[in-house]
Formats: sequence, structure tokens, C-alpha cells
Amino acid sequence: MSVRVAVSGARGRLGSLVCQVIEEHPAFVLGAQLTSASSPEAGVDAEILVDVSHPDASPEIVERAIRRGQKVIVGTSGWSADRLQGLRALVEALPGSAALVVPNFSLGSVIGTALARIAAPYFHSVEIVEAHHQAKVDSPSGTAVRTAELIAEARGDEPIDAPYADQPARGQLIAGVPVHSLRLAGVVARQEVRFGGAGEVLTVTHDTHSNDAYRAGIRAALEAVRDLRGLEVGLDSVLGIGAGQ
Repeated sequence: MSVRVAVSGARGRLGSLVCQVIEEHPAFVLGAQLTSASSPEAGVDAEILVDVSHPDASPEIVERAIRRGQKVIVGTSGWSADRLQGLRALVEALPGSAALVVPNFSLGSVIGTALARIAAPYFHSVEIVEAHHQAKVDSPSGTAVRTAELIAEARGDEPIDAPYADQPARGQLIAGVPVHSLRLAGVVARQEVRFGGAGEVLTVTHDTHSNDAYRAGIRAALEAVRDLRGLEVGLDSVLGIGAGQ
């Protein structure tokens, strides 16, 4: 029997793709396609909710779905470590509930972040440059935030060398890592993690050329969340590459 899935933010760039992937997958059926005008009770009959809405609206949408017993995939940006802490507390307070937070559905991006985490302990100088299309409303991107947090986690108590971080042109500090955001026409998504060392620079770069890059990750998330319990952050845990928490 097919699992019914509702999509919040269904008319957006990513939401439209999520709907396509659901319709193409034999194990799932597309239920409600929710927008900002939808009733809070719309999609209540779905077993899974995929939230790819807006960073400001996402926390309320996700909490409502979890409280009514739906499993949730969160693909909306803006889920920082502090916000995730609150989500973890909610999920732990409701036995049987589950949420999978996915900063990026691209498999290449997930692997790129894992590689950055491996390199992090060996370089004291680290900066992230991320670029997205002009319609992306938030910055830094959720992927850049997640990458910075994992880099800091991998370094433990070792601080990152980020001189003159108080100057606006130096970017925003995320977990001690300067992050620079670009919003440009002609770009889908790009992230560079630059590590500086004595006499060398290591750059981990990932480019997304079309939304097709997200299809495999969306399918993996849908298949994983059916049996999930608790909170998982990142596709790395789903893929078994061991870079997540």
C-alpha cells in the first residue's frame, strides 16, 4: 500500500520537484500540495509531510505535523543548531515521532561536506563561500551553516583563525567559520570550503547545475523516513557515510 505524502511549499522551485519525485515513486502517493494560503488542517491525512516552505514559516509547520503524528522531512533552510535543539526536544517528548532535517538533497553536496569535515582538524584557517540563485531568500544557506557547524565540531576545542572577523566584508561567523554568501543570476548552487595551511590551500567545491541533482536525495529521504524514529540531521546518516551527528 502506498504511503501518502503531503508537501508544504509545493509551488516553489524545490517543492515542485519533490512533488514530481513522489509521483514517480511507486511506494508513495502525492496527497495535499500545501501553500501559504492552505488551512492548518490541510494534509492531515498524510503519513509523511515534506516541508520545503519558508524559513519563517517552517518551525510552526513542522511542529504541527509532528504533534499530529506525521513523520517529517525538513528541506527548508534556516534550521540552525539552536533551532534543531528545540526540534530534538519536541521529538524526544513524543514517542514514535520522527524528523529528518536535510540541509541539501544533493548527494554530491553531502559528500563534499563530509570531506570538509575530514579536513577540518588539519587546517587552522577555514572560510566558506556559497552562491545561489537570486530567488533564495535566506543567507547563509542551510548547507553552509551545517558545513560550518560540522567543521567546528570536528575541530573540538581548537579555534579557527579568522582575523578581522568584526569587519562586515569578512562575512558572517557561523560556529567561528567566516561564511560569505552570493546571490547571482545564472547560478543554481555552489559551495566552496577553503582550507589554508602553511604554503598550501585545499578547496572542496561542489556545483549544482540543475535541480535534477536533488532527485536521488529526495528519494533517499522519503525511503528513510518511513522507518525513522527520533531526529536525524543530514542525508549523511541516511547514506551511511558517517559525517553527521
